[in-house]
Amino acid sequence: MSPFVLLAVLGAALLHAGWNALIKTGASKQTSMLILTLGHAAIGALVVATRPVPALEVWPWLIGSGAIHMAYQLFLAYAYEQGDLSRVYPIARGAAPMMVTLVGVFLLADVVTPVEFAGIFVLGLGIIAMSLGALVQGESRRLVPYALGSAVATAGYSLVDGTGARISGDPATYVGWLLILSAVFYTPVVIGLKGSHILRADGRTWGMGLVAAAASYAAYAVVVWAMTQAPIALVTALRETSILFAVLIGWLAFGDRMDRTKAVAAGLIVSGVILTRL
Repeated sequence: MSPFVLLAVLGAALLHAGWNALIKTGASKQTSMLILTLGHAAIGALVVATRPVPALEVWPWLIGSGAIHMAYQLFLAYAYEQGDLSRVYPIARGAAPMMVTLVGVFLLADVVTPVEFAGIFVLGLGIIAMSLGALVQGESRRLVPYALGSAVATAGYSLVDGTGARISGDPATYVGWLLILSAVFYTPVVIGLKGSHILRADGRTWGMGLVAAAASYAAYAVVVWAMTQAPIALVTALRETSILFAVLIGWLAFGDRMDRTKAVAAGLIVSGVILTRL
């Protein structure tokens, strides 16, 4: 991996942690997430404007993924309502690859190497330590199930999109329509849960939400590009440094409580994720 690609992937990891931080700073996390989702839809519309409509057999995968993304967005925003960025992000981000690996082993008959098994074990220890830390420190007990719900949804749409994008034969078009459908699903559901007042937001909230949308899309695009320039396993492992960035942002920018247990748990989660990616 060249130094330029290395810096690009690290930048993408920082962007991913950054857009999560922007959602966390919003007065209403669901409002911020809604604005991000609408920003994604606008980007998706630009992407698909000059491209052919996906074939009929692609739409079940798109619709299924759009529904799962809606659940992911709801769970993540609820988690940030309950807990710190430095607590929620490592659990949500770290548990997802472990779940994908376990599904591959038990349902898809994937062959897992000893290193990957070690990664799952280390990941599990880190997530347990991070979750127990929330209880010991007197933080909301609800942040853990919401963060894990977000991780389950991430694992779900990762598996669905892997198949759907291959069937479509055009990943860019697939992602464009997915961004649109995510907004189609999320918008009415969050309004139904929170009420129409969620649509009322000041200029600062709109600005931060749209910046988060742009950062999220840019992080994804950079990682996809990097996968064409360097080994995929190396890129996917390196981008998980976003967990460390999120912990640092939470600690330095938001004043999140930082203790030895949280630091060790974050390190275990990052190490475990990297091992499952190699």
